[in-house]
Amino acid sequence: MTELSQSVLDGQRLVPLAAPANPAQTEALREGLIAGGLPIVEVGLRNAYAATALAELAAAGGLIVGAGTVLDGAQAVSAIDAGAQFLVTPGYADDIVEVAQRRGIPIVPGTATATEVLRARQAGLRFVKLFPANVLGGLSLINALSAAFTDMRFMPSGGVTQATLVEHLSHPAVGAVSGSWLTSGALLDKGADAVAEVVRASVALAATVQK
Repeated sequence: MTELSQSVLDGQRLVPLAAPANPAQTEALREGLIAGGLPIVEVGLRNAYAATALAELAAAGGLIVGAGTVLDGAQAVSAIDAGAQFLVTPGYADDIVEVAQRRGIPIVPGTATATEVLRARQAGLRFVKLFPANVLGGLSLINALSAAFTDMRFMPSGGVTQATLVEHLSHPAVGAVSGSWLTSGALLDKGADAVAEVVRASVALAATVQK
């Protein structure tokens, strides 16, 4: 991915991060996102069931399904083979970027420093994750980085909530936000209707931001 507009992420302001732990959570996730009007999900590979959930969601259709918390090239290959349409990493890794670019899959690498942003830019990427945004200073750090990297766009992840959604999306250098408040395990356990309610409210808030 060389530009955000050339990827399946085009136009997606909210990227919910979920790590379903069982089939019931996976069903609630899919049905809740679709009913709430948010056709995308990043499945964090953070538990033993997550890879299965990713494959099931990709096979079911109706959502743009990506793999998150990808930690190495082999995991990237497995996720793509399972149906992942984009990859997200917690940090920058050359082998994962190489796999994504070789397979023609958009990748949003995690960055925490100017050095990592520069490495991503030199690899031809223009859209990166800022993680963990709440620890790094969030929008203050994006202000500093975007002043130096004027053609980069950022997806803050970690600490973004529904209460701070508009503030983050209003920043000119923020292309999207990633958040687990939309699809936490506790919310998934409440079922699809509960997920849809939170998603619908967040989508409505995002729609108020004009750039």
